[in-house]
Amino acid sequence: MKIGILGGGLSGLALGALLAGEGRHDFQVLEAEAECGGLCRSMQAQGYTFDYSGAHIIFSRKKPVLGLMLSLLGKNACQRRRNTKIFYDGRLVKYPFENGLSGLPLAENLECLAGYASALAQKRTGAKNLKEWLYSRFGKGISEKYLVPYNEKIWNTKAENLSTSWVEGRIPSPPFADVLKASLGLGSEGYTHQLNFNYPLRGGIQSLTRALESRIKGKRIARNFKVAKVKKEGGKWVVSGAGTRAKTEHEFDFLVSTIPIHSLAAAAERVPEEVRTAVSGLKFNSVATVMLGINKPKINDVSWMYFPGSELFNRVAFPSNFSPFAAPEGKSSLVAEITFREGDKVARMSDEKLEAQVIQELAEDKIINGGSVAYSAVKRTRHAYILHDLHYDSNAAAARGHFAKQGIMLCGRFSEFRYLNMDACIESAMGKAAELNSVRGGRND
Repeated sequence: MKIGILGGGLSGLALGALLAGEGRHDFQVLEAEAECGGLCRSMQAQGYTFDYSGAHIIFSRKKPVLGLMLSLLGKNACQRRRNTKIFYDGRLVKYPFENGLSGLPLAENLECLAGYASALAQKRTGAKNLKEWLYSRFGKGISEKYLVPYNEKIWNTKAENLSTSWVEGRIPSPPFADVLKASLGLGSEGYTHQLNFNYPLRGGIQSLTRALESRIKGKRIARNFKVAKVKKEGGKWVVSGAGTRAKTEHEFDFLVSTIPIHSLAAAAERVPEEVRTAVSGLKFNSVATVMLGINKPKINDVSWMYFPGSELFNRVAFPSNFSPFAAPEGKSSLVAEITFREGDKVARMSDEKLEAQVIQELAEDKIINGGSVAYSAVKRTRHAYILHDLHYDSNAAAARGHFAKQGIMLCGRFSEFRYLNMDACIESAMGKAAELNSVRGGRND
């Protein structure tokens, strides 16, 4: 059986590497760009290494998934203990917010603790949107001071217009004893599966996707192949490309798509109008990353910071605290992430203006000295975050259901249109590879 894999991002490369390892089927990865990696790409300049679409880290609750990722890196990996802060009203509060209450003024600390206790006691259910869910789980204080403003910033949408279909496992919900200890300053940790994380020593997160790529031997990756048309002819899938200097058409027995579901729907034949409407209703956010090299050996010892009150960025990470090789000797680095959507003010802002405003705000917040910037660059990533609005569940179900009936397997964040972290993308690829490898049929070299 010959399998076509649309897209050479993390999910597509992971699936290809796993299929190559078993050797049961022939396959081809079709990648639109000259370079594979998708959201997991990195850039290197003047001795700095930055991840394109914001800082990535390697962690997982699933031991087989984490084991695979670490095996890909081998000796090119280092482990760090998370030291994450929330920049709240000029203070650095420990993350998660409810585990850092002692860092607040006493009155606000008690307000948050009382609100959390009240929410637990009331055990309200049936939240219709994210805002109601946050208040029902965390109470007024924690919700209003951090969770609502931060989520509205990263999603670029009012909390009452967001669904709750993504929150389990994403927003930590600690036991009251931990929150009480945090309030008293006794110390407690939340989101513990991420407390110790890994990162490549050299090469940034793209080291992971390059390691996957190296396991796909031969000419099994066609780059510069943008999928233009997908059709079924005589029991075979025929995929035509646009803007490619290589072969313009490929034929497969089975098709797996890891490209955005919007791109698949645009290329596929005979997609019903109601399905096209559902796909167009699936919303997403883009991200701009402002990457700065700093003329200072160490900015701080923080892994990353969340900014619920910032005018621009929602998160700032410090790659030089992830790896000693992420910045030149005697210098350090940071990446500011700004969520935006097509047509909004950030989308219309020039890279130069965006960069200048980020530097100004970081200087005002005393995160950096404005005159200490030694290197800067801006990168914009169109498909970055899945948006779970109130219509997400019905639209996603309709879109996924159609392609399942057509026999096209979906794998990865923007193909499945699920909010999947890197480890979940790898896990999805592992499941799909096992399913495909269970199908009888020899290689078709």
